[in-house]
Amino acid sequence: MDAVVLAGGKMALDDPLYAQGVDGSRSLVDVLGKPMVQWVVDALDASDCVAEMYVIGLPTSYRLKATKPVHYLPDQGDIFENIRCGVVQATQDHPSRSKVLIASSDIPAIQPSMIDWLASEVAADPGLMMYYNVVEQSTMEARFPQSNRSYVRFKDIAVCGGDLNVIDKSLFAEERLIWQKLANARKHPLKQAGLLGIDSLIMVALHILTLEGAVKRVCKRLGIKAKALRCPHAEIAMDADKPHQLAILRQHLEERV
Repeated sequence: MDAVVLAGGKMALDDPLYAQGVDGSRSLVDVLGKPMVQWVVDALDASDCVAEMYVIGLPTSYRLKATKPVHYLPDQGDIFENIRCGVVQATQDHPSRSKVLIASSDIPAIQPSMIDWLASEVAADPGLMMYYNVVEQSTMEARFPQSNRSYVRFKDIAVCGGDLNVIDKSLFAEERLIWQKLANARKHPLKQAGLLGIDSLIMVALHILTLEGAVKRVCKRLGIKAKALRCPHAEIAMDADKPHQLAILRQHLEERV
């Protein structure tokens, strides 16, 4: 697969991490002597499942280190358009590759084996349009007990969303307005549930909808076939949104190195 790396967007001036990023870029926050996005690129570069990388939103003069081809595309203004931009370019360059890996730039703890695990899940069921990683609360807290992640509580499980997922290129074959709304609400799980129907919103709020039940409702509303992957790797959902999470990641990576 080709990989789209989301490295665009600027932190607000009042973001506690703003001063640590070059010109407010979260992806360029230093982690043990190199920018956070470089850790992600290193993992993608070392995975046998990744062909080429499309990095969205870095300053035009910035170049990352990699042995595989890396293409740089400008920030499109929001996460949805950045994903679309990368997928469309990858499709034009390599039309025979049907899937695209979407990676956030602020998950520096991911490792090549985790990317390979995701690729194996896709290969085992290749007919789907979206493969979305969720990490169970117990998995996250066992690995990063002080992370204080936000969780969506279903009837059978509490999960947080991962930042390394796979989509089929056909998702962007036609305009789907709801994708934009869902992307804009990605940090607000209940708002996303509301977009997918008030009945789903109520069921999630009351914890009477299972994870699989929610997936079926999402697929029906969006007209796609998708799967929520119960990911065993907490690192895929451990992003650096807040200073204490960045500190945890720095310590984790220092111990790993």
